[in-house]
Amino acid sequence: MHTSFLYLAMILHIALLLIGFAFLIKGADFLVEGASAIAKRVGIRDIVIGLTIVAFGTSSPELVVNILAAISGSTDLAIGNIIGSNISNIFLILGAVAVVYPLRVKRGTVWKEIPLTVLAALAVLFLLNDHIIDGGPMSVLTRTDGLVLLLFFLIFMYYSYGISKVSGSSEREGTVKLHSLPISSAMIIGGISGLTIGGKLIVDNAVSLATTWGLSQSLIGLTILALGTSLPELATSVVAALKKKSDIAIGNVVGSNIFNILFVLAITSTIRPLPITPHINFDLFVMLAASFLLFLLMFVGKRRVLERSQGYMFLFLYATYIIYIVMRN
Repeated sequence: MHTSFLYLAMILHIALLLIGFAFLIKGADFLVEGASAIAKRVGIRDIVIGLTIVAFGTSSPELVVNILAAISGSTDLAIGNIIGSNISNIFLILGAVAVVYPLRVKRGTVWKEIPLTVLAALAVLFLLNDHIIDGGPMSVLTRTDGLVLLLFFLIFMYYSYGISKVSGSSEREGTVKLHSLPISSAMIIGGISGLTIGGKLIVDNAVSLATTWGLSQSLIGLTILALGTSLPELATSVVAALKKKSDIAIGNVVGSNIFNILFVLAITSTIRPLPITPHINFDLFVMLAASFLLFLLMFVGKRRVLERSQGYMFLFLYATYIIYIVMRN
C-alpha cells in the first residue's frame, strides 16, 4: 500500500511538473512576442530587440525557476538547474543538432563567444571555491560574486551590440510581429502569469519529488529541471539546423550558456547567497570541460565544423554523465 502511494505521488508530481513546463515555455513565448511588439511600435530597432527582449525571454524559464527556488531556500535546485542546463545545452542539444546537420561555426564565435563560455564557467568555479584560498568553512556564491558576474554580463551585452551593429540587422528585419497595444499588453501580462505559475509548479513539485523519493535537490536540478528549462533552446536549435542555419543553432546555445551564468546565476545569488555541497564541484568541472571540448573540436577534423561523429560523441558523453550522477545520488 505504501509503495502504491509513493508511485501515485510520483506520477502526480511528474504530471504537475510537465504542466509547469508547458506554462513556463508558453509564458516565455507570450512575454517575448508582446514586449517585442510594443518595442517595435515605439521605434526600437529589431537588432536591439533581439539582443535584449528576445535574449532575456529565452532565458526567462531558467531565471524564474531560479528566483523562486532561491526565495524558497532550495539553493541546490537553483545551482543544479544552471549547471545542468549548460551541460545539456552543449552535450545534448548541440550533439543532437550536429547529428541532424553538421554545424559550421563563424570565426568570431570560435574565437570570442565560445571562449567566453569557458571563462564564465571558470569564473563560477573559482568564485564557488574561494574558500580554498581564504581558508573559509564552505563554498558560497555571495551577493558580491553575483554583482561581479553582472558587471561581466553588461560588458558582454555591450560587445554583442557592437558586433550586431557591424554585421548589420538585415537578418532580423521583419522578424517582429506587430500587435495592437491591448493585445501586446495582454500577452505580456499572460506571459508573466504563465512564467510565475509554471515556475511555482516546477519548484514545488521538484522539491516534493526529491523529498518523496529520497533524491537530492541538486540531482533534480541537474536533470529534470535542466532539461525542461532548456526546451526552448532545443526547439530553436533543431529548427535552425533543419533550415541549415548553423549560426543560429550554435549561437543560440552559446549565448544561452553565457546568459545562464552571467545573468541568471548572478541575479539568483544577489537574491540569496548560494552555498554548494562539495560534490557539485564535479558538475562544475563537467560544465567547464564541455565548453572547453566544444572549443577544441573547432580545430579537429574540419575546422570550425561540429561534425556528425562529434555530435554522437557529445550524446554519448551526456548519457554517461547522467548515468553517473544518478548512481552518485
